[in-house]
Amino acid sequence: MEELKFCKHCGEKIPYDAVICIKCGRQVETIGGDKEGIVINNVTSASSFASANNNNFVGMRLVNKWISFFLCLFLGYFGAHKFYEGKIGLGLVYVFTFGIFGIGWIIDLISILFKPNPYAV
Repeated sequence: MEELKFCKHCGEKIPYDAVICIKCGRQVETIGGDKEGIVINNVTSASSFASANNNNFVGMRLVNKWISFFLCLFLGYFGAHKFYEGKIGLGLVYVFTFGIFGIGWIIDLISILFKPNPYAV
């Protein structure tokens, strides 16, 4: 049976040789034993999203959240935000149904607010 230890930060049981807690994600041991000062930081900021993570979005393009939000706010009934995102077919549906009878427009308005800036489409 595998030996276990407790995380210094959250108290969760983790493997004895673990360096990072599998529950809270914090570093519990130094890497390499006697080497001090090594910190593992796997946080990606919004500003590095476009440059560092472009490899994950091959064939996709990044869209500015605020341009899409204001297009949706003022011209959402006509699907302007869908055309901006490159979703021409859905944009045409919005044009002929007036934003899917207003319900799709409101849902899109709220969902755009919770997207990161920029977001991939």
